[in-house]
Amino acid sequence: MKVLLDTNIIIHRETKDPTKEEIGKLFWWIDKLGYEKFVHQITVDEISLHQNPATKKAFLTKIQSYNLLQTQAPLKNEVLAVARKYDATDSDKRDTILINEVFSDRVDFLITEDAGIHAKALQLGIDTRVFSIDSFLEKVTTENPSLVDYKVPSVKKALLGNIDIKDRFFDSLRDDYVGFDKWFNKKAEEAAYVCSSEGKIMAFLYLKTEGESEDYSDISTVFAKKKRLKIGTFKVQLNGLKLGERFLKIVFDNALHFSVEEIYVTSFTSRIEHIRLINLLTEYGFSYWGTKQSSSGTEQVYTRDFSRRALLSSPKKTYPFMSRKARKFVVPIYPEYHTSLFPDSILRTESPMDFVEDEPFRNAISKVYVSRSLRRDLRIGDIIVFYRTGGYYKSVVTTLGVVDGIHTAVSDCQHFIDLCRKRSVFSDSELREQWHQSPSNPPFVVKFLYSYSFPKRINLAKLIELGIIPDADSAPRGFEEISDKSFEKIIRETGSDASIIVS
Repeated sequence: MKVLLDTNIIIHRETKDPTKEEIGKLFWWIDKLGYEKFVHQITVDEISLHQNPATKKAFLTKIQSYNLLQTQAPLKNEVLAVARKYDATDSDKRDTILINEVFSDRVDFLITEDAGIHAKALQLGIDTRVFSIDSFLEKVTTENPSLVDYKVPSVKKALLGNIDIKDRFFDSLRDDYVGFDKWFNKKAEEAAYVCSSEGKIMAFLYLKTEGESEDYSDISTVFAKKKRLKIGTFKVQLNGLKLGERFLKIVFDNALHFSVEEIYVTSFTSRIEHIRLINLLTEYGFSYWGTKQSSSGTEQVYTRDFSRRALLSSPKKTYPFMSRKARKFVVPIYPEYHTSLFPDSILRTESPMDFVEDEPFRNAISKVYVSRSLRRDLRIGDIIVFYRTGGYYKSVVTTLGVVDGIHTAVSDCQHFIDLCRKRSVFSDSELREQWHQSPSNPPFVVKFLYSYSFPKRINLAKLIELGIIPDADSAPRGFEEISDKSFEKIIRETGSDASIIVS
């Protein structure tokens, strides 16, 4: 296998002070699997433009340890068509040359943290061959479970005073922010979300609610008066388990709970972990606002409007809100898959210890549902009510999701596996089995956002009593559309926050 590495990966790997846990794990897997590491001539040319002669010389010396692509593939017409849509700068044009090498099958994979390249890959239908560091780790850990040497327990809430500030996880934060330790100790009695593995921290999130009287004089342009949720400290160690999405869902859950109007975060851009965080946030509707000045330097400010609105055509941008105008469906999910896919929807009769979050799909907001339903005409923005099967009294509705994509014309088994891997409850072998189970009725794939867990569950008996389901024989077997009135009954009877359904 030939792996092409983008310039941003090379720079962060060969810098004088690399984030070892971040890049090191990526290179460990590449070497372990025997993949060949390649760089493109445009990467060499780009590094040659560096202003500092000593730094340039050091980089050009180190880059000789990589394989250099000896030729450049002619630009394909399909790639040129996408380039006309996206390319505005010389940097964009260089990105097109890189992705053309994948499209032309000169290399097997491309690893990059550039959001623009990933957008082009999606347009070209090669997004399963273009990876971020984290998505590449998801791929290889899923394919090679015997080589994974760590387990990640559930996310826990803990007082900062009980968290080991000396853990190496905090080193980069300590380097970025003057007085980090002092700040951390000052917040000893406040809570943060933390995830650890074998005594080492892998993810950390500190949130702060701010009122209209908050001083924002250090932010340009100054904020208007609003109630806000600040993402104070947010770092996730790369591990291939989508902890970033898991923690982002916690951010949105808190924003709902505290009824804020806006969420914001400040971040530097010097480290690959900063770039990865900004890419994740912008995917879910955050946008650049301005800058913040402090004793640590200049940070970029990103904000996310959290007023009650929902975009049917782009649900990630307004997640977790859902449109009242959307169609509503009930769909079944078997008990053995339910809580693995929806960890926040665990039943009182289940033990959290049985659902350790060591699989990517458990942590992801964006998930996959595999179906053979006769009803296949779902659309982006449709609302899904998940119905945990189990009989007259044990079947319950537990969770809301929003359709974010649908694949009814899956070309072959490998395409099916690539679409589902890391975001469904099934292993590769189980997916292969699903694909071959009924050739006359192949499965299709629904991508959805895990949006909301009902505070209270209502069972099949109650659904029948409310007139939502006619009788026990009519329990959903595929995607069953329900009326707006029936949906409103479910929201009311489950004690849900009705503000998540907006006009």
